Amino acid sequence: MYIVIMAGGSGTRFWPRSRATLPKQMLNLFGEQTMLQLTYNRIKGFVDNNQILVITNKELKERIIEQLPDIPVENIIAEPFGRNTAPCIALATAIIKKRAGESETMVVLPADHLIQETDKFKDCMLAAVDYAPEQGCLMTVGIKPTYPETGYGYIQKDEKISEQLDRPIYKVKTFAEKPDAEIALRFIECGDFLWNSGMFIWTVSAIEQAMEEFQPELADSFNKIVPKIDSPKMDDAVYDVYSKIKSVSIDYGVMEMATKVCVIEADFNWSDVGSWEAVYNLSQKDHENNVIEAFNKVLLDSRNNYIFSSKKIVATVGVRDLVVVDTDDALLICKKEESQKVKDLVEIIRRNGWEKYL
Repeated sequence: MYIVIMAGGSGTRFWPRSRATLPKQMLNLFGEQTMLQLTYNRIKGFVDNNQILVITNKELKERIIEQLPDIPVENIIAEPFGRNTAPCIALATAIIKKRAGESETMVVLPADHLIQETDKFKDCMLAAVDYAPEQGCLMTVGIKPTYPETGYGYIQKDEKISEQLDRPIYKVKTFAEKPDAEIALRFIECGDFLWNSGMFIWTVSAIEQAMEEFQPELADSFNKIVPKIDSPKMDDAVYDVYSKIKSVSIDYGVMEMATKVCVIEADFNWSDVGSWEAVYNLSQKDHENNVIEAFNKVLLDSRNNYIFSSKKIVATVGVRDLVVVDTDDALLICKKEESQKVKDLVEIIRRNGWEKYL
């Protein structure tokens, strides 16, 4: 079994802490470890380190080598260009096919999600890898929703087809994109929708067959580089493929069209940590319901705020429900409930030509 950690990304939602060379997975948002290190430690011991692949980009490769010194350098693979999750997974599939063969099981995980119940996560993965390879299906992990979240995609489950280690497995009826508030509430009330976690379990042959059916150009391109994997010609071959292929997500490009797709319902707490408000919600609060990471602080009559400043004293008077993030060259102030729009703010900064702040 191989575990693939997808660790690309451009760092927009957590500006100004996140930058192009320091996206979310490289930040220590919850304690001393970065999101990437938390992900690695969650799967540490599941397989040997030489069976863990990290797919990233050329800007992050050296930082990842520093953060994950136990992973062999040859297993930290840099994509020459960002092309979304389908090419990322296709590249990992080609590498694993060359090294271990078509029957090898793959577990694909994002690098920047928060899962605090590690034992439950491991049990869920054990159940998934027991079922998916034997059935030849494409398995995703669904999270039972606890509120009508508009920032997540959803999976509608169909009939129950199995149960592994007390975890139900369902056929997938449909995938749904991020809904508006009204539709999200309807999903919750319906009772047969799960949050789409973006975690996958399948064999090399299963995902390869699905790509050949629904993304034939992508599959053909990566099949051609398999003989060059781990050779001096690998980097040039990968660059050539990435310079020609289209950007497409694995959900849109494959999963939403495939027929033999199933979902295992997870029982652990999970978040994709998609905004500063999410960081606030997941962090420990003080007696005034503030989350504060600051060199020093004086707060007067201030409640329900997220405040970060590593070098300056922070003083607030009478403020409520704000996100305040101060760095050496930028200051963000926004309402917590509006923090999803930070990515739009980053786009405006880019259009203004202020690339040095990104």
